[in-house]
Amino acid sequence: MFTKTKNIDTAFRYSRMLSIITVIASFLFCGFVQLRSSKLMEHNQSRIYVLANGKALEAFAADRKENIPVEAKDHVKTFHVYFFTLDPDEKFIQSNITKALYMADGSAKQQYANLKENGYYANIISGNISQSISIDSVSISMDQYPYYFRCYATQEITRTSSTVFRSLVTEGYLRNVNRTDNIPHGFLIERWATLENKDIKTQYR
Repeated sequence: MFTKTKNIDTAFRYSRMLSIITVIASFLFCGFVQLRSSKLMEHNQSRIYVLANGKALEAFAADRKENIPVEAKDHVKTFHVYFFTLDPDEKFIQSNITKALYMADGSAKQQYANLKENGYYANIISGNISQSISIDSVSISMDQYPYYFRCYATQEITRTSSTVFRSLVTEGYLRNVNRTDNIPHGFLIERWATLENKDIKTQYR
């Protein structure tokens, strides 16, 4: 009888120990699942998606220093596209020039004033001339600040009877400024100058 009681007591202890282990394991498993879920949620919430051409693209945050050369080149390209893309429409010309002048200092405004005084824009409107620009390359020197740049481009000037292609080489410096709607890259072009602007070829239409 004592043996039977002892066996029951041993079985009860085993059952109780098994129950305690099971409860502890359940708590640990729940804690692990909750921790993994929290980390997964944080990871997913830290992602940013940008909609481009109907496709969701994941965007990654990066230090500004890593992006300076890329943003600087894009700033220079965008400025030149605005400044040199012209059509025989006064409002279109004024809109593009205004956008360009936000991105540069008085050196660009002076070049615009010189062209306007010489009747350049008036000739574009009266002659139904269209002008576009193709940026060939932009080199940025990160060894000094403000950052020196040189832009190589090709202008295409379309007239009624011909299309003229001109080589364009400009230089200037980039200074850091606060980002705004008009200056999204956070740069301002200074001491902008044209080094070369000559005809390459003419195609008659």
